[in-house]
Amino acid sequence: MSRLQVVSGKGGTGKTTVAAALALALATEGRRTLLVEVEGRQGIAQLFETEALPYEERKIAVAPGGGEVYALAIDAERALLDYLQMFYKLGAAGRALKKLGAIDFATTIAPGVRDVLLTGKACEAVRRKDGAGRFVYDHVVMDAPPTGRVTRFLNVNDEVAGLARMGPVHHQAQSVMRVIKSPETAVHLVTLLEEMPVQETADGVAELRAAGLPVGDVLVNMVRPRLLDEDAVRAAAGDRRAGVARALAAAGVSGPERLVDPLLAQAAEHARRVELEREQREALAKLRTPVRELPLLGGGVDLAGLYHLARTLRRDLGVSDA
Repeated sequence: MSRLQVVSGKGGTGKTTVAAALALALATEGRRTLLVEVEGRQGIAQLFETEALPYEERKIAVAPGGGEVYALAIDAERALLDYLQMFYKLGAAGRALKKLGAIDFATTIAPGVRDVLLTGKACEAVRRKDGAGRFVYDHVVMDAPPTGRVTRFLNVNDEVAGLARMGPVHHQAQSVMRVIKSPETAVHLVTLLEEMPVQETADGVAELRAAGLPVGDVLVNMVRPRLLDEDAVRAAAGDRRAGVARALAAAGVSGPERLVDPLLAQAAEHARRVELEREQREALAKLRTPVRELPLLGGGVDLAGLYHLARTLRRDLGVSDA
């Protein structure tokens, strides 16, 4: 599987939850993954019920089989200081620039600088090796910006490489894009079986492909269980009052007449939702990319639910033993 797994999605689809579950799934059987947050929301810390993440790689979970999940909340200012030290050996001078506010200015005002730093830090983790020449992390999972911004976010280094024709900035931007546009990377889009998220996902897939970025899977989150089979769904669309009343009476329910209307109303609503979801699945099938479905967690997302989603992803993505 690709070593850099980028997870994006329309707001409200649960992309951070899916990114966290994916990191757990990929860490199974002794692997080590790094879960990277780039939006400064500390959503990862909340999911894993831990304190706010500092600008350092910290172990936050253990996966089945002894794997480990590390997490990093990338801070653009600190990343710029790292960059200045790496390429220009500024050291104390870089810290002085921070005190003067120049670092904050660069990461807030300068177009694209912030995204260059965020993507660059994640790609550095992908390429990093230990003293024995082995990759420090088997996979890096990035909780990326929403679908509407993810293509420009990932492609910003191409723009920078074009503007800076030589020097460290140019070479760094090219190095990052070699990772992002290679088979090492997959960009997954999280959606729901609803019209607006599916349409935004379709637009996102088209934008990624137009930019030459590697599209991974469409991950359908919060899929509700199917309560009625096809025959029952068709029956719910018609007037079945008499039949429902007889069935309730045969089951020994007293006063069945008062339950008929509420039951039929719920069945009809379920039938409408099933039909709408069928339409959205058909729309997703036209995107020519694998589609994986994750169940709705009835009790909300907690650590147990996160591990449950990880098991689902591990099975569906075919994550093999180390």
